[in-house]
Amino acid sequence: MSRPTRGRHARSRDPRAHWLLLCLVLPAMFAALLFEGWTNHEVDAAKTRRDCTKPVPDAVAEGGPVLRIDGGRVKSSAMPARTVALTFDGGPDPVWTPRLLALLREHQAHATFFLSGAKAAQHPELVRKIRAAGHEIGSNAYTGADLGASSSVRAGMELTLTRKALAHSAGTHTRLLRMPQTTTVDTLCGAEWKAARRAAADGYLLVAADRASRKPAQGVIRQYSQTDLAYHEARKLLESPHVDRFTTVSAGLRLPPAESASTVEKWEGTALVWVKRIGHAFVRGMAWVLGIAGALGLLRLLLLVLFARTHVRRLTRFRPGSPWLREVHEPVTVLIPAYNEEAGIESTIHSLLASTHPHLQIVVIDDGSTDRTADLATWINDPRVQVLRQPNAGKAAALNTGLAHAAYDIVVMVDADTVFEPDAIYRLIQPLAHPAVGAVSGNTKVGNRRRLLGRWQHLEYVFGFNLDRRMFEVLECMPTVPGAIGAFRRDALMGVGGVSEDTLAEDTDLTMALWRAGWRVVYEESAVAWTEVPSSLGQLWRQRYRWCFGTLQAMWKHRRAAVELGPAGRFGRRALSYLTLFQVVLPLIAPIVDLFALYGVLFLDPVRSTGVWIGFLVVQLLAAGYALRLDGERMRTLWAMPFQLLVYRQLMYLVVIQSVVAILLGSRLTWGRMRRSGTAAQHLGQRLPQPEPELTAR
Repeated sequence: MSRPTRGRHARSRDPRAHWLLLCLVLPAMFAALLFEGWTNHEVDAAKTRRDCTKPVPDAVAEGGPVLRIDGGRVKSSAMPARTVALTFDGGPDPVWTPRLLALLREHQAHATFFLSGAKAAQHPELVRKIRAAGHEIGSNAYTGADLGASSSVRAGMELTLTRKALAHSAGTHTRLLRMPQTTTVDTLCGAEWKAARRAAADGYLLVAADRASRKPAQGVIRQYSQTDLAYHEARKLLESPHVDRFTTVSAGLRLPPAESASTVEKWEGTALVWVKRIGHAFVRGMAWVLGIAGALGLLRLLLLVLFARTHVRRLTRFRPGSPWLREVHEPVTVLIPAYNEEAGIESTIHSLLASTHPHLQIVVIDDGSTDRTADLATWINDPRVQVLRQPNAGKAAALNTGLAHAAYDIVVMVDADTVFEPDAIYRLIQPLAHPAVGAVSGNTKVGNRRRLLGRWQHLEYVFGFNLDRRMFEVLECMPTVPGAIGAFRRDALMGVGGVSEDTLAEDTDLTMALWRAGWRVVYEESAVAWTEVPSSLGQLWRQRYRWCFGTLQAMWKHRRAAVELGPAGRFGRRALSYLTLFQVVLPLIAPIVDLFALYGVLFLDPVRSTGVWIGFLVVQLLAAGYALRLDGERMRTLWAMPFQLLVYRQLMYLVVIQSVVAILLGSRLTWGRMRRSGTAAQHLGQRLPQPEPELTAR
């Protein structure tokens, strides 16, 4: 009993849940990057202090450095005589905080540490050491931004996030606030005063510092940063004979101790600390990944160009007339598997019949088409054309059917949407003069390249596929003879059991099997065929998804080649490693790398980040220009490349992600196809076949 007609071509259901996961993970990662950039103060509208437009109120200017604001009333306080409150801003610092703690312990003194929430979240262990030593903890906002220059929302976040970070690390709910970038009370002017009033309304006690003219014997609050200079100045003050007591702000003013943080605030602080750690680790890790990925990308481009140059120098070994090899004139069997290819099947056959190689057997295997594919092929009245019909079974089965009817020892496999240069078959089979060569890859070019999507694929075929093939031939590890145009020894095909149906990438699977059987596979760039590429993103997605899925299947199937000896081992260690690194691993992490590149533009040095991207683009343009020159193509196509990197590349990344997930989930795909328009023949100047009127039943 035959299979249903559409059995092998029906679209399968792809796993969809991972797209939701991807849509959640990438925004979450970008949010972590945004948060890390913000907390590191790398992009901040409040980096610098604005000049005051209004002076501080008189009640503030004439009072002490500690302010309590209740509505319109201001109450100030100062340290009692011979009492000094040492205050340190901006920590905790991994270097200077431990030194300051040791200094205070040496002099049996206590101090108040006004901590940055971001640094407290990054170094919670230092906050606990400060607390355990009996010192007081206050807030210095989250990023140290000027609260007067910040919006009310931003200022509120600065205070709220700091409170949560301190709740986790110190277990306290501090009421002391030192406004960032302020010193004495007269600096709380203009917009800063408005911000101070908003903070006071939230229950904060504002702590400034006494003027430098006030003597320690009068009682002062001294302000220091956590630096080398501040360390030595604090040491001098601690050794002063005019001070009886070094204490905290609250103890000096006899204020109640800080309240314990609630359980909810502690949990929120814990979550904040983890977000901070993840963002920090992610930024550091991605900096390494971006550097390694960039270095590998540049190394790959350099190797592609160098190996392409080496390949050009070796071409004469397999050229007709070379003193090393004879010319090949043996007859050839051409196999054309076809399913619903009525748009292009006539152009394909006519281009083959016009071949300069005279001895051809053209076998068209109609794989259960539901259109006029088989009829159109049959109506070409040429004895060299043979049409076989079979129930729908898939491309591999169709090729095996044709192989069983092959009359000659050289077999060329082509796609039914491809048209050939007149000398393509002759040039394609010439490398088979070498007895070790079992298969030859031809040069597939994009026929329908007038639109932007076609131009992108044209660049990919020339710059990506063909440069890779040149490198693979030099390294003797060609992983794929494309289904569009490839020549094989019939005995090599029969020796590996024909075309396997185990994977969707039957061409890659077959090529790998030939390597493992001891055959060499080479590339003949002068054997040119024109193919029709997908003209819509949906068609492109389905085609590349099948290619990538099948390639992963073939790589897994032939993974043992990496530990084998001889040509098989050489192929496995070189080709499989290359494919794994550059066609699986790097595309999987590429979306995250792109996010980090955007992070660099937004939060790091935008000029340097943009310069790096432009530099990498220039290198790619140079390599692509060299590839176009080798293939005899026009350079003007390069204008589309920047847009290809921004749009097309992202689609290819998603294809790899989808394929890897599908493989891991055990999904099964079928041999799909795209809708053809027959435009591949345009570059050969052939007239496209006109659709005929519907035939009535006879």
